[in-house]
Amino acid sequence: MSATLDQAIATRQHQSLLSWLVSRQVFWVFMAAVAACIALSLVTDTFATERNLFNVTRNFAFVGIIAIGMTAVIASGGIDLSVGSTVVLSAIMVGVLMGAGYSIWIGLALSLAAALGVGLVNGILIAYVGMPPFVVTLGMLSVARSLAMLTSGNAQIWQFGPDHDLFLLIGGGASFGIEEPWIVVPHPVIALVVLAAFASIAFRWTRWGQYVFAIGGNEAAATLTGVPVKAVKISVYMFVSFTAGLTGFLEAGWLGGVTTNLGQGMELTVIAAAVIGGANLAGGSGTAFGAVIGALLIEVIRNSLTLIGINPFWQGTFVGTAIVVAVGFEHIRRLRSRD
Repeated sequence: MSATLDQAIATRQHQSLLSWLVSRQVFWVFMAAVAACIALSLVTDTFATERNLFNVTRNFAFVGIIAIGMTAVIASGGIDLSVGSTVVLSAIMVGVLMGAGYSIWIGLALSLAAALGVGLVNGILIAYVGMPPFVVTLGMLSVARSLAMLTSGNAQIWQFGPDHDLFLLIGGGASFGIEEPWIVVPHPVIALVVLAAFASIAFRWTRWGQYVFAIGGNEAAATLTGVPVKAVKISVYMFVSFTAGLTGFLEAGWLGGVTTNLGQGMELTVIAAAVIGGANLAGGSGTAFGAVIGALLIEVIRNSLTLIGINPFWQGTFVGTAIVVAVGFEHIRRLRSRD
């Protein structure tokens, strides 16, 4: 009798877990990414090659890093359209400083400080002045890129001083590979994994994470319960700017040079990755893992379009359509939950 009861409980728990999984948007996005990888491996001879998989993982890491920060902003009920410009401002800052002979660590510190400054200004205008996030960050999109142009004189930077080789190694190198190239992990992917682990813990287990989702779910109620809404809003915009600044540093090292068109149009891709991964544009939901999976799916599709010879201009159509579909899926799920 006891064994039968235990089996019934185990079956019920298994069904409950399965029901929970299939109800999560990130589960279906993950399955879509896996299915796309399998299909491309069968259809093409180039997708599953060591070099291509290395490129896919490295490229999606740049989007994934910022998508984690964007998830925090969207979960709080906001939006940030200036992340692409923050990427180039950070990259230009580190390029100019290192080119002038400063060490890579001074360049990293000041480039991140510049990125955090962008987030601080955005946060103050949104939280304390009460301006709409869309307007503030759209304006900052132009301001930050303009500052990058002024800092560099709108010139390409490709000499990074005495730490030039170290800079290229950090952004474009890889670790954990000895003889088998397939186990080589690009450094941006390592940064993504560390950041995703940190963000996952912060979102779920810290008071800050609880505050972020509480504000996005119901800002008025969060205010009444004593949540420091203004301070938290500033923190999320500084967090996403930090992720954009880190991406700028890593991407400049990978490219081996910086131009002022770096990060242009990246905002839409990052927002798409966060939304596809389960972040609700109305606020109150989202996960770091979902942001990573959303970025992976976008990069796999982008890579597949290139490999099978489809015009790359279709990439924008995919990203825009993916946002609409993801928002529509969430809308339908919410309507069903009310019934």
